[in-house]
Amino acid sequence: MLGEYRIEGRRASEIAASVERAIGAGELEPGQLLPPLRELATHLGVNPNTVAAAYRTLRDRGVIETAGRRGSRVRPRPSSTARDAGRFDVPEGVRNIANGNPDVALLPPLADALAAAGRHNAERPGLYGQESVDADLARLARAALDADGVPDGPIAVLSGSLDAIERVLAAHLRPGDPVAVEDPGWAALLDLVPALGLRPVPVAVDDEGPLPEAVERALSGGARAIIVTCRAQNPTGAVVSTARAAELRTVLAAHPGVLLIEDDHGSGIVDLPLQSLAVGTGSWALVRSVAKAYGPDLRIAVLTGDALTVDRVRGRQRLGPGWVSRLLQRAVVHLWETGAVDAARVAAGYAERRDALVRALGERGVEAHGRSGFNVWVPVPDETAVVARLLHAGWAVAPGARFRISSPPGVRISISTLTADDIGPLADAVASASGPAPGRRYD
Repeated sequence: MLGEYRIEGRRASEIAASVERAIGAGELEPGQLLPPLRELATHLGVNPNTVAAAYRTLRDRGVIETAGRRGSRVRPRPSSTARDAGRFDVPEGVRNIANGNPDVALLPPLADALAAAGRHNAERPGLYGQESVDADLARLARAALDADGVPDGPIAVLSGSLDAIERVLAAHLRPGDPVAVEDPGWAALLDLVPALGLRPVPVAVDDEGPLPEAVERALSGGARAIIVTCRAQNPTGAVVSTARAAELRTVLAAHPGVLLIEDDHGSGIVDLPLQSLAVGTGSWALVRSVAKAYGPDLRIAVLTGDALTVDRVRGRQRLGPGWVSRLLQRAVVHLWETGAVDAARVAAGYAERRDALVRALGERGVEAHGRSGFNVWVPVPDETAVVARLLHAGWAVAPGARFRISSPPGVRISISTLTADDIGPLADAVASASGPAPGRRYD
């Protein structure tokens, strides 16, 4: 069944490691079926329970997935495979509008902020035993959250949105628990959930966020947690509207035991207000990253939530990295205090490019979505063909398969580096590659 590759080992840990090595080396491909449990046990001369334990370990690590009598197979994006493995080299002369990076011209220079952090450290050196969160950063972050109507809660600082979400999930859930996730949704998150041994439950979205009926279906079906992107949803650019937020709060109120995680990575690059769903909920967390507005390499994300959730996260953090560099925290404090980013100007810059592309595609009969942030989602009939045609035309876009579970095909276009002169030629290329699409919701 596995061709030339032979799974080896006598103990469950050895068998699991053998499979992971093969995946990492490319000898086992995504989607490839593994031998039936008893067949492999007979081949290795071990008890079937040993193979079952190995497969369970691989499933909990997000390496394989099981489907009852249909067997176990390598996941489409196994956690043991680096995310870079799914990327492609953009040929010379091709515009890369697939990477999802911010426009570096709209990021603030960091020299003064890092120098200010260094001076602060010279006066008050960062040492063991100090508070993990800089007091000024906590004060400024809490004030901004208050202004956005986020419920009161303690502050933690993590190394980016994904780090924070992972720690919140681990603080509440166990392997096997179902988690409701947006579909289409953030590719890294769709990899993270199964890598934690959790089961992703797709929730359809439209331009106003998760569909209430889809959320109700997921939560009634047993989902223990739900992750919602408040604005600048990746990849669709959706924003939770006031009306949609009210509907979703009603759904969540009927499921008080569900953990709510809100991702506000769009703070600082979006001019639409935050509609937090956390009001009146029990276990909740909101993550606000500085990556998109201030620079991905700062690796700073503010986390707030109910006291138990934040205490659990900070407690586990103390046993690992301990804290996020207070030098970086002080750099962010300097950026905030000096107003280094004009959020309105940044949001307007992205909105102008995004709206122009959506409008140009619409004029050519192509359906496109993007209300906020710097991504536009274009439903297409055949992702592979469209990506290949656009690459031939000089544009590298991201295939939608990286962002989907069960939603229809599409491609993601990052507009952050586009100029006014790019809009027409790009829209022409997309229209030629995909053809007109009938108006439809991408659920």
